[in-house]
This record gives sequence, structure tokens and C-alpha cells, in this order.
Amino acid sequence: MVHINLLKKMCGLLLLLVVLTICLWGETRKGYYISFKTESKSFQIPRALGKGDVLTSRLLSSKDVNENDQLSVALLVKMEKVNGSISPTPPGNNAVAKYKKSLLSVNVWNEDSSSKNLIPRLRKVKNNYLSMNKYNVTYKGQRNTAKLSPEKLLCQLRDRVNVTMIHGSDGPFNTSEWQMYLPRKNLSQEVGHFRQCAVVSSAGSLKSSHLGPEIDLHDAVLRFNGAPTIGFQNDVGEKTTVRLVNSQAVLRGTAQLGFIMYISLLVTVEEQKFLTDTLYNTGILIVWDPAPYHAEINEWYRKPDYSFFANYKVYRTRHPEQPFYILNPKMQWQLWDILQENSLEEIQPNPPSSGMLGIVIMMTLCDEVDVYEFLPSKRQTDICHYYQRYHDRACTMGAYHPLLFEKNLVKHINQGQNELIYTHGKVTLPGFRNMHC
Repeated sequence: MVHINLLKKMCGLLLLLVVLTICLWGETRKGYYISFKTESKSFQIPRALGKGDVLTSRLLSSKDVNENDQLSVALLVKMEKVNGSISPTPPGNNAVAKYKKSLLSVNVWNEDSSSKNLIPRLRKVKNNYLSMNKYNVTYKGQRNTAKLSPEKLLCQLRDRVNVTMIHGSDGPFNTSEWQMYLPRKNLSQEVGHFRQCAVVSSAGSLKSSHLGPEIDLHDAVLRFNGAPTIGFQNDVGEKTTVRLVNSQAVLRGTAQLGFIMYISLLVTVEEQKFLTDTLYNTGILIVWDPAPYHAEINEWYRKPDYSFFANYKVYRTRHPEQPFYILNPKMQWQLWDILQENSLEEIQPNPPSSGMLGIVIMMTLCDEVDVYEFLPSKRQTDICHYYQRYHDRACTMGAYHPLLFEKNLVKHINQGQNELIYTHGKVTLPGFRNMHC
């Protein structure tokens, strides 16, 4: 009886080993997928199992692909070493195709995105804004049916967007009272010349990015609104050179639009926070306010979108040594015209986002600008800000601002690698001063 029971146990153990062996064999033949969700679909990036797969992707750069789009033999050998499967001879064309497919086909923001990529709710919102036309937009410019080259588009931005701040000779600001508050130096005199700059969005996808040390290596860093650094240094860094803030803090529910339009902090509604929070005391401040389409400064001054002038004066009185500029409202519509001119459909007749304005501002001050998470990375999320838990897909795809079309433009003029967009949410743009148009 004892021998019979022992035999049964051994048979059972043998059967279990066979099953486990079959399962393990099956798993080793499989790949796995990293899901990258966008508005319209879920991108999937196939990756082969192997201890070096992450490192392998980092070995790639544009220099590793020649004019015939072939991976170099040296790189392939290096990748095979990483994955622990060195072959005695260089891999053939099949191996090249396999590596290119699995490592170079990184799906990132599609620069030809249109409102068709929006979910129905956001398409409806966009159409409502087109009907409302709050800022009396009467665009009569051309439409480029053929996409401009990145170089020509960059030249349009440089030559047609005049990044200036309000100064004492601008109409209603030409009074003895305003002379007390407006900075004496213009922005370029104040900041001087920067070589490499970072524009750090407030996107929720920055959470757990571990990009902080890289961001802080830049000569200058621009941040937005009330985006904090304390407690988030590992993800967003701690250096702040310029902070661009909007004049509004609006949390508005509208039954007609069917959604909550959220614009994060700014100067007036949470005025006490703005006036007392030490977060704003670091670096240079720039405030901007939406204006009627191509309105003169006098018209905007009489009826700003949100009257922030009183709080501006209070802040300047409390912090007279901190440079605090008011962005000339003409800039926003000069930039909007370029967005519309290079979009095949009508875009929202509302000013560009703070993110897009900040990018162009830094392109005027720096030789090179790295933009983080304006185009979403693999960490894309519907959480609007890394420091809050507010969810809305409009924060990525746009609702009030023509954000979708801004991202199309930025993707088109990007001079960095697609892989860095996917891994870091990082776009690299040239500064205007070094361009030859």
C-alpha cells in the first residue's frame, strides 16, 4: 500500500512538472505589449522579452540609421550583446527589419490629428466655441493646403509673432502711476542670453517621470501657473527661472457645453493665494490675459477678459524687486493666426494655451528649448496636473484652447527623436536667434 501511494505521488509530481514546462515554453515564445492610450485608439508597442530590452531601446539614435534606413551592423551587434544572444555573424535583413519594427516604430503624437480624433463630447465643445466666437475672430488669412516644411514654419513663428511685454509707452500705461509698477528693463535685458532651456508643462503624465534631475540641468526653466516644485522635485525639478501665469482662475459649469471647463490657478479668483504664496516669489513672473481678436491695447485695457490690474499692482508693491511683466496681448493672436493658417480645418477661435505661449517666449530667449510633456509620453493620463487629481481628457486634447492643433505644430517642428517623446514626453526646438530664414 505504501509503495502504491508513493507511486501515485511520483506520477502526480511528474505530471505537474510536464504542465509547468509546457506553460513556461509557451510564455517564452510570446512578446508583451505596452499600451499607449490616445484619444482615438490604443497604440501598442511590441517588445521582445529579454533582460536588456529597455536598455536596447536607449541605444537607438538617429545616427544609428543611415540614409537607406538601415540599422548599422555595429549597433545590432551591440543590441545582441545587451540581450545576451551574440551571433557569430552580423544579423541579416530579417533581423534588421525585426529590430526596426520593435524598436523604431514608436507611436507618438500624430501631427496630422484633427477633430475626428476627438471623442464626441469634445467635438461638440469645439463646435460650440466656434459658434460662440467670444473674441470676435474674423480670420481672413490663407490656408496652407500643402504642409510647410519645419524650417518655413519656424521662420513664420520667428518673423510674425512679436514677443513683447507691456511697457510705459503703451497707451493707457503711459501714466505716472503705471511707471511705478512696470519693470524698468525689458525681458531680454533682464534675463540675458540662455543656451539651453526647459519648458515644463503641468501635465499629469509628469508624475513618476523621474525627469527632475534632467530638467534642472538646463540654464533656465519655465513653469506655468501654480505648478509646485516642492514635493515633486524628482519628477519636475526645482529650478524656476520664469513662471507664466494666466489672469483667470475659472471653474465654470455650463449645461450647454456639457462639461466643466477648467483653467488652473491664476491671479485673481484665488487672489489671496497668489498674493501670499511664496511659490510665486521665485524667478520672473509674466501674466497674460485673453484679448479681443487683434484688438489695440486701449480696447483690451478698457475691458480685459479678467481684470487683474489691481492685483498686479498689489503684488508689485509687496515684491518690488521681482521682475513681473504683462505680456502684450497682440502676441496671442499673431500666434493663433499661424495655427489657423497651418490647419486644414477651423480651430477654436480662442487664444492659444499658456503652454504654447510659453514655448514661443522661451524660443525668443534661448538657443535651444526642451519641452516636457506638452506632447504626451507613454505615461499619458487623463489627470490634468501632476499636483492634483482633476480628470478631464480635454487637458490633453483641448477644449477651450486649440490645443490639438498646437500639438500638431510642435510635433512638426520637433528636432528631437520620436523615441524621446515616447519615453520622456520631450520635444526639442531651436531658438529663434540662431535661425537663418
